[in-house]
Amino acid sequence: MIGRIQGILVSKQPPQLLVDVHGVGYEIEAPMSTFYQLPEVAQPVILHTHLVVREDAQQLYGFASEHERRLFRSLIRVNGVGAKLALAILSGMSADEFARCVHDDDSRTLVQLPGVGKKTAERLIMEMRDRLADWESDSPAPADGTVQRPPAAGSREADREAVSALIALGYKPPEASRMVQSVDSEGRNSEDIIRAALKAAVSR
Repeated sequence: MIGRIQGILVSKQPPQLLVDVHGVGYEIEAPMSTFYQLPEVAQPVILHTHLVVREDAQQLYGFASEHERRLFRSLIRVNGVGAKLALAILSGMSADEFARCVHDDDSRTLVQLPGVGKKTAERLIMEMRDRLADWESDSPAPADGTVQRPPAAGSREADREAVSALIALGYKPPEASRMVQSVDSEGRNSEDIIRAALKAAVSR
């Protein structure tokens, strides 16, 4: 099991990133909550990881904090919740926000996430309640220990990247386009646009 990756961030295009570890490139998928904490490309990065092995593929998932990884591992144990949906949940809200939804029986907020219908929301609340009974807030630290924001890209390029990322997270293309168009993207990079779009979607 690969539990931790430390290397140089080569590229990042949500939800995928590439980390070079002594000449070996690790392809990793991560939630947006982790992407918000990543350093700039070519900078050192440390990620807590979880390896999923299937008959047809092996996929490595990365997280900015052990807190996030623990929640991810709990989520994929819920009936009907796979790794892709778990990433979508962690991308649409923070770990602490999800814990609040579970504790408050707030299915209305959960169903705003892609792939989470009413029955899935109710199942998440029922099965996660005991697992999160001792949950303590622990805002994730930046993946390299510092907060660094990449320079803003041209709005059109950043918009396209944001739409692609939202589609990869489970939103349908027309919905992803509407979400991006509904926020002010001027001067923002793709990660900031995604953050604003997801926040607006969950708060509707």
